[in-house]
Amino acid sequence: MNRTDHNTKVWKEGKYYVAQCLNVDVSSFGKTRKEALNNLNEALSLHFDYVLTR
Repeated sequence: MNRTDHNTKVWKEGKYYVAQCLNVDVSSFGKTRKEALNNLNEALSLHFDYVLTR
């Protein structure tokens, strides 16, 4: 998959960090900011794989 820049917002909610892509309705979370962003990247990859193969 090609690299694409997305607007992302990260905030702490309780003991987890939430990462949300503002361009697409996809979000994820993790115990650290880095983990939340890594999980968001994986979720975006799965989302776009699904959209492109429909």
